[in-house]
Amino acid sequence: MLKNSRFPDCYYLCVINKNKNIMYNLLKGKKGLIFGALNDKSLAWKVAERAYEEGAEFVLTNTPVSMRFGEIHELAKKCNTIVVPADATSVKDLENLIDKTMEHFGGKIDFILHSVAMSLNVRKGRAYDNLDYNFLGKTLDISAISFHKLLQVAKKKDAINEWGSVVALSYVAAQKTLYRYNDMADAKAMLESIARSFGYIYGREKKIRVNTISQSPTMTTAGSGVKGIDGLMDFTERMSPLGNANADEFANFCITLFSDLTKKITMQNLFHDGGFSSMGMSLRAMTMYNQALENPIEPESYDE
Repeated sequence: MLKNSRFPDCYYLCVINKNKNIMYNLLKGKKGLIFGALNDKSLAWKVAERAYEEGAEFVLTNTPVSMRFGEIHELAKKCNTIVVPADATSVKDLENLIDKTMEHFGGKIDFILHSVAMSLNVRKGRAYDNLDYNFLGKTLDISAISFHKLLQVAKKKDAINEWGSVVALSYVAAQKTLYRYNDMADAKAMLESIARSFGYIYGREKKIRVNTISQSPTMTTAGSGVKGIDGLMDFTERMSPLGNANADEFANFCITLFSDLTKKITMQNLFHDGGFSSMGMSLRAMTMYNQALENPIEPESYDE
């Protein structure tokens, strides 16, 4: 227990684990479903670890292909749970996943994390004005429409308890143009729209919250493969008054949205980015810009 500085005779009911995380049992008794954990650099992996520390039980899921290249079974063992393979773009797979999850717990769940995104146009280096439209369709299906499919399946199966919480991972490129983010920006904009539209229906009928988190650029497995990620992270760090939010901080924030502390927050895109989304120009970024003006370097091309 920790002593309450405001009220000397009171104590916080919490413990500190070996990783020096303070645990408040915010999710004790809650059950959930977590998409997208690949390895310990994944945001979903961090959320799973934190949820387990906070007392939650959950089922893990990812695509069969991702599972072969990742370490999700190691996480499942650590969190004393099971893994159910599912392609998030397949309604049939999602129906099986929800059925297996409810069977595992003997009833409904309380939270879901949707951390699913991929763009073949980005992977193949296609510029935004030279998209492969078949790739674009897959980008939208995987990164946004899969969220609608998940919500629709969960609602039809009445899989989530009242006051449950569903969170999906977005990015500021849904509102602002960022170099090289490409058609993923379109997908994130659609994702946020789905959260609002479905959030209204799910909240009105079932008292279930649906939100998105717009996270700082983070050096995840997927992020590390994006050309220029180091420069982007340096830029947002200089622009953000609080600095970039890291993966562990993302997990902490996500846990609060799964908890009962945020029961009246829904249909929101919540920026977790150290203030970057509200900035125009910071002193640190301006200083670097002025230095660059003294030694300008023209880009090789303006292909994106």
